Amino acid sequence: MTVPLLRSTKVRNGAVPLTMVTAYDAPTAALADRAGIDLLLVGDSVGTAVLGFDSTVPVTLEMMLHHLAATRRGVPTAHIVADLPFGSYQSGTERAIESAVALIKGGADAVKLEGGGMIAGRIQAIVDAGIPVVGHIGLTPQTAGALGGYRLQGRDLDSARHLLDDAAAIEAAGAYAIIVEVVPSLLGKLITDALTIPVIGIGAGPDTDGQILVWTDLAGLTQGHTARFVRKYADLSSILEDAFADFASDVRNRTYPAPEHEYPTPDELLALAPIDPDA
Repeated sequence: MTVPLLRSTKVRNGAVPLTMVTAYDAPTAALADRAGIDLLLVGDSVGTAVLGFDSTVPVTLEMMLHHLAATRRGVPTAHIVADLPFGSYQSGTERAIESAVALIKGGADAVKLEGGGMIAGRIQAIVDAGIPVVGHIGLTPQTAGALGGYRLQGRDLDSARHLLDDAAAIEAAGAYAIIVEVVPSLLGKLITDALTIPVIGIGAGPDTDGQILVWTDLAGLTQGHTARFVRKYADLSSILEDAFADFASDVRNRTYPAPEHEYPTPDELLALAPIDPDA
């Protein structure tokens, strides 16, 4: 996957929809890549999915670089997008460019940042610096508090029009793709039809140019509530819990390790064993 190829991937042109999942480490990234996933996102969702935070806000650029490096080691040739975390681009254009450069040097092929027309100037500056950018509108987790929480966006005519304007501004600024999150299906389609760059949906209906999910959601590892748009493709939570319980039981019952897990003792080490007088 290359940026020019992705830029031209529109469902209405007969292209097969794009697939994208998050990845935060080498083994997960390698599995997703071998499964044929088109794009990997090292998302700041690592904060809630892996690190135990209540939101993505505490995630730092240093944390992102750590997980990006691990993901890149797992898939040296994959197309990896990395999130600019909260605080790494809001304070100004210079800071945004510096943060984006750090992620590219850290192994990303592109960066993603949240927001609409208000950050179009920063998107353009990053693109002008030679760095590919993916936009993100709709429900933007970094600013979910200002949006009234994790809730449907574009629910009325004014907010829907605003999101359409945001999408157009992001495309005009030079982004090569855009993620649209948690909007009515019709609005997801309208945004997709209005743009010439691919629209990747997450809770945005079936008519976008691709779909993305957080991998821990689709694998059934997320504890507690999951969003309406999530389809659980596996129940790894139960599988892993059972595996841990079986291990603990086997150890306590002394059935693990079994003879087949032992290494043979060299004859010369037999001299170290105490002599059994009853032998």
